[in-house]
Amino acid sequence: MPLLPETGRQVDEIVARVQARGRVPSVVAAVVRDGVLAHFTGAGDLPEPDPDMQYRIGSISKTLTAALVLQLRDEGKLALDDRLDQYLPGVPVGKVTLRHLLGHVSGMQREPDGDWWERSPGSDLATFLAGLTPGKLAYPPYRGFHYSNLAYGLLGAVLQRLTGTEWASLVTERLLKPLGMTRTTYHPTEPFARGYVVHPWHGTLREEPRHDARAMAPAGQLWSTAADLVKWAAFLADPDPDLLAPATVAEMCAPVVMSDLEAWTYGYGLGLELFRVGERVFAGHGGSMPGYLAHLTVHRPSRTGVVVFANAYGIRDASINGLSLEILGAVLDREPGRPAPAWRPSAAPPAEIAPLCGRWWWMGREYEMAWDAERSELVMSYLGRAERESWRFTAEGTDTWRGRSGTNDGELLVVRRDAAGAVEALDIATFIFSRTPDGPQ
Repeated sequence: MPLLPETGRQVDEIVARVQARGRVPSVVAAVVRDGVLAHFTGAGDLPEPDPDMQYRIGSISKTLTAALVLQLRDEGKLALDDRLDQYLPGVPVGKVTLRHLLGHVSGMQREPDGDWWERSPGSDLATFLAGLTPGKLAYPPYRGFHYSNLAYGLLGAVLQRLTGTEWASLVTERLLKPLGMTRTTYHPTEPFARGYVVHPWHGTLREEPRHDARAMAPAGQLWSTAADLVKWAAFLADPDPDLLAPATVAEMCAPVVMSDLEAWTYGYGLGLELFRVGERVFAGHGGSMPGYLAHLTVHRPSRTGVVVFANAYGIRDASINGLSLEILGAVLDREPGRPAPAWRPSAAPPAEIAPLCGRWWWMGREYEMAWDAERSELVMSYLGRAERESWRFTAEGTDTWRGRSGTNDGELLVVRRDAAGAVEALDIATFIFSRTPDGPQ
């Protein structure tokens, strides 16, 4: 469903303003909602706006590298707390773990050895690893957030050593093809936007080189289009469990570290940047390579995302992440969410479930247990505060249920029965819920 006309006009105006004031050859933006491209816009004519035009996405590539690592973790082929030298024996920075590297808390310096890798021909994996020295660890892991491109080059090396397949093939076969992202490629393919540095005094353009990053490719090599990258944004907002478990994507979006300890407006998860604007929290990532800027942001509760590209290395008096967040905020302010699906009656709960439903009490507080037939889950809600998250439980054995949400996520619910076998109480993590306010607590 497209955006409302007035919402689309506001997005158009934001993009046009940033392109004009920022002195950028071209700026394009796409909004995705519920998995569908809801709006595309652009400003500038170098090149003309086109949802099929490739731009370099830079460090957004890191989000796909992280997803590959988590895929292999879910398949039991690695653990996030494995040390780096388990996969790269002999490296002088081997004590850091994969989790440290994913969350930019390894203490690793930002860049590999040699000339600035983004503007130089890349090296092969052996040369890249040979350039590592103990000095590349600037300080101990978890001392604080320190963004490291080098960390993601090392994660790519782990993926290659573990699977025997180069990162480019892994990301294509495991992520891009299943998602239908046929215009997201390792090398640029026409049509693609040329990238520039804009001269600050007279506005002329200098076209930037487009080098192959090779061993550092997992940190920033990929090219994509607005129409293609919104598919990745839609996946992060509402993941396909056949590709990556929704719980794993939620884990990627959980903070590993907060870098803004005063206001808590910026943090980092497992391969994803986390932004807080007011009461909303967004996940995504920015990207830059010489001549290009990109940003992807999603608001997971509303399944809404934004992708923005610019073919300049800077935007005067603005930023690419600011543009992305401004667009997403404007969309959510005007159209906060789609109407909830219509309620429909469900079948009666199974005979063994019905006695668990209804009102329960703990320490004078009233709760209600309901049955979600669609998901085969028990749902317990506190009736004193409607905004408090409900507890969901899935069956684990006879009279035992495992918590799957809220404060009882992971905790065990045990059904207590009397001598006649009737349901008498619920034991949730040692808290006893009874049918009356004055029952056992």
